[in-house]
Amino acid sequence: VIQQGTATLRKAKKTTVKTSLDNPFVFQWKTIDGEDMHFILDTLEERIKHIGLKKIESPRKKKRSLTKKQTERKCDAGIKELPAEEAESHQQKPGWTDIIIRRQLAIGVNEVTKALEKNELLLLLVCKSAKPAMITSHLIELSASRATPAGQVPRLSETIAPLLGLTSVLALGFKKPSDKFTEAIAAIIPKVPALEVPWFQYRTEESMAYADTDSSENLEPEELAEVLGDKLTSQKRKHTESNRPDLSNVILQPLKIKKLIPNPNKIKKPPRKKRKAFSA
Repeated sequence: VIQQGTATLRKAKKTTVKTSLDNPFVFQWKTIDGEDMHFILDTLEERIKHIGLKKIESPRKKKRSLTKKQTERKCDAGIKELPAEEAESHQQKPGWTDIIIRRQLAIGVNEVTKALEKNELLLLLVCKSAKPAMITSHLIELSASRATPAGQVPRLSETIAPLLGLTSVLALGFKKPSDKFTEAIAAIIPKVPALEVPWFQYRTEESMAYADTDSSENLEPEELAEVLGDKLTSQKRKHTESNRPDLSNVILQPLKIKKLIPNPNKIKKPPRKKRKAFSA
């Protein structure tokens, strides 16, 4: 029997609803397969070998406990071994072989993202082996908004990483002041398909300028470099005049609001003591 004035009614808790904007689009890379893939990998391999860009890491030696006899031998032979070790260290210093050429590239997802945000890339290549896909999926929208040709190339990391002295290269970007890679960029861009982003249903003048170089395949490398250099200078002037992209042909899509209810079935977690009992 409940006495009067002692019982209290519990009010039902309101269900918390969190609203968020839902993205109805699924972005996917257009993978470059077949002859185009082999052509891109061969051109990059030849160019990197010709330049000789590589990262040299200092060898890590394992420290072992030496006996008294070994320490005495080392002390005796220390005078003879020092000059040879110094000569080896002078021959191969740790770091990049050429820092100026290294600054013309954006290697890795983080460097590529920063360069795209600053609109500094002429071309972007992404490796297909990047897992999960979320690591490189944001680069599709960024490269489309900056009018940067971008594509997914299989075996990119396997081919280029050992040449550069790295373990993996998931993304490789070529920056705008890249004199050493001008011919390679001009040859690769026509092989890269255009990205499909619903609110960028156009191809800007910058990417079309590189697409025109496909018609000049019969030209010699020196003439092709001159033509591409003239186009780069004209594009730099246009960028200095107005850094904003032309948004006249942009088609806006309606946004969808998604409502999220946390723990809709209201499943309570067991206390810690019971958890240990269940695990045992």
